Amino acid sequence: MSKIKEFTLASAGPPEGLRCDVEHDAPALAISVGGYAGNFFHQFGDGLVPLYVTANTVFPGRDFVLVIDGASDQWMHKYEDLLRALSDRPVVYVDRANASHCFPSASVGLISHGFMTINPKLTPNSRSFLHFRRFLDEAYRRNRPGAAPRPPARRPRLVITARTGGVGRVILNQKEVEDLARAIGFEVAVFEPNRSTPLRKAYELINSSHALVGVHGAALTHALFLRPGAVLGQVVPIGGDWVARACFEEPARAMGLSYVEYGIAPEESSLVEKYGRDNVLLRDPAAAKGGGGWSAKVMNVYLKEQNVRLDLVRFRGFLEK
Repeated sequence: MSKIKEFTLASAGPPEGLRCDVEHDAPALAISVGGYAGNFFHQFGDGLVPLYVTANTVFPGRDFVLVIDGASDQWMHKYEDLLRALSDRPVVYVDRANASHCFPSASVGLISHGFMTINPKLTPNSRSFLHFRRFLDEAYRRNRPGAAPRPPARRPRLVITARTGGVGRVILNQKEVEDLARAIGFEVAVFEPNRSTPLRKAYELINSSHALVGVHGAALTHALFLRPGAVLGQVVPIGGDWVARACFEEPARAMGLSYVEYGIAPEESSLVEKYGRDNVLLRDPAAAKGGGGWSAKVMNVYLKEQNVRLDLVRFRGFLEK
């Protein structure tokens, strides 16, 4: 919350000593994109999905001006297609505004229906997560004169999300996994996104593919770009059952995707080497978490210390499915 700016609303004209440099004839929707917005999953779960919900609840005609605080240049560039699809009016970025803007009315903050979800019973026009998926199509298919579509795959295209470096949840034998997928019959594309990866480019790859597979992590948020009927395959590390279900399984099913899951065995986790097979972290993750939510220490173990070395015999069955 320390990264979220407070807004003061003035309902009787501008405060004394200020004037309206710009008078808008449409209402404002004022939001912050600070907080957890540096994480790709949270940019959607805490930001863009609630923004879509709010726009369709408060301004179903999409005639409003977005007033955004805390946006970096990178954030602005990355999400400009989505913002333009929400409203045709130019965005006002608070951090860069050098004028006083006045609006006939304003809505401040976002409406959330929960963790990466949209409840159609709570939206006036019964918008669902499937509608949000169609909105992404609308955003990335407009204003593309002369854009050549990605050629269709001759074999089923499987996108494998890659993680490298000391971030945890790396597939230690990824090359063997890629070779296995090709041997089974997939056309394999390895996708290693970073903060500067253009979303339009990611959309074109994922939307033209038949399946997306990876270890639980923010990169699987790109499953939002899969077409309904495609497959999301999530590799769930030790201790990741609940967060894997809430972050990706439930949204995937809500978007009409097929969902398959590969829960690793303790022997496939790098934690065995560090803590031993009989440690409570591997033997009983629920007990290790203490039942009251994850402590930062336990979360770091499961999400940042843990890598996986997939059993290729077991994983063959998963890929074949």
